[in-house]
Amino acid sequence: MLLLTCPCCGVTAEETEFTNGGEAHLKRFGPGSADDEYEAYMFNRKNPRGVHFERWRHAYGCGKWFLAARCTVTLEVFGTYAAQTTEPPAEIVAAIKARRPEWEGYK
Repeated sequence: MLLLTCPCCGVTAEETEFTNGGEAHLKRFGPGSADDEYEAYMFNRKNPRGVHFERWRHAYGCGKWFLAARCTVTLEVFGTYAAQTTEPPAEIVAAIKARRPEWEGYK
């Protein structure tokens, strides 16, 4: 079971208190975009074995969205951060690199 800490209210709880919102840091394409760009945004998602960045909502708490970095193999959570962040913060990247030196980085 995952233990996540909501960066908005500071509560640490099991994943059952949260709702997963899928992959984080997606580039959205608006009106006038090419069909293949829109299709990729709507349907193509990464499903990595290892480090993954996801959106979560504190459904049974403050109700706010946030982002989390975790390993899909070991369920280890490297950290959580505000949903408005466009890239993983340096301290999250450092935590991942400390535990997974072979990790090639974000994106």
